[in-house]
Amino acid sequence: MGINAGAFLGILLCGYIGETVGWHYGFGLAGIFMFFGMLQFYFAQKIFGNIGLSPKNTDELDDAVEDVIEDTTEAIDEVMSTASKSKITSDRLKVIGVFSFFTIFFWWAFEQAGGSMTIFAADYTDRVLEGDGAMTFKIFNAILTVVPMLIITWVLILLFKQTFAKYALSNVLLGTSFVIIWGIVIWMLNKEFSEDIAEVKASWFGILNSFFIIAFAPLFSKVWESKYNPSGPVKFAIGLILLGLGFGILSYGSAGIPLGAKTASVSMIFLILAYLFHTLGELCVSPVGLSYVSKLAPLKLVGMMFGIWFVANFIANLTAGWTGSYIDPIVEEYGMATFFLIFTAIPVGAGIVMLILNKTLLRMMHGIR
Repeated sequence: MGINAGAFLGILLCGYIGETVGWHYGFGLAGIFMFFGMLQFYFAQKIFGNIGLSPKNTDELDDAVEDVIEDTTEAIDEVMSTASKSKITSDRLKVIGVFSFFTIFFWWAFEQAGGSMTIFAADYTDRVLEGDGAMTFKIFNAILTVVPMLIITWVLILLFKQTFAKYALSNVLLGTSFVIIWGIVIWMLNKEFSEDIAEVKASWFGILNSFFIIAFAPLFSKVWESKYNPSGPVKFAIGLILLGLGFGILSYGSAGIPLGAKTASVSMIFLILAYLFHTLGELCVSPVGLSYVSKLAPLKLVGMMFGIWFVANFIANLTAGWTGSYIDPIVEEYGMATFFLIFTAIPVGAGIVMLILNKTLLRMMHGIR
């Protein structure tokens, strides 16, 4: 929740300033708050105890690195030896490999949010609202911004009461940051309400993922705790299929865009629904995958298995950028609908394969649920 609250405010404010004032100010604002965050952690670092402390000198660092490499090598040899003798350990490691492989398909498509979907929002979406529609959006945007700000501010006040005595300077820096944020929020809302029309900024759609996570995470948590809780592979399959359906909605909304068109006026509802389905899919895949890695991995290899998981994320992000770079030639020759259809078919196909593998993977997990 904390991560997504920060992502929500960061994308909202930096994106708005970037599009209305200038991107050098938008990126500069992000840099300023990163600097404030660094100072906040620096002056409150004692709260972490011994975690993260560095060796006193280079020799100690070299020794520490050598010790870590040696311990890791021994742990791998031990686990591999155990896996060769134990079918349970071997099967569980294979399941982690399968999950890591299929997560590539998810994030490959999901990360189009920062590329092709933003291009679609900027160039192919009708973002200008007038009359009642404009006022409705202004009110909705104000509620969407102010309510989370009030909640976060209240949480910070409670935090200040508990930590101010020990970490005064860190709290002052954090409080100063939020005073600046409140100032930008008030300026933004005043500027929006003073205009007759409402132009929804292309970067605004980026906040929908964080908003939907905050809104739906408690519901998903309740479902996972109930008797309706599906197995891990089925959750993965649902997430992949929901992601594909989101792109299917975009493909359908793009069907009327002529081949090679550089601009269009597709309704915003298609993009909003796509972000909704993508976020629901993320809630099925991301926390579930991380949970199963920690449960299935041998204790001595938990860290390494998480490394493999994030290597899969690296591959997904790399291929997402590479695939997204072909948006122009694909749109010119086949159309925008076909471009998004690629990201519909592959995740849905991967989801169907996961459903087929469900019973096999459950058997290989040997009781882990």
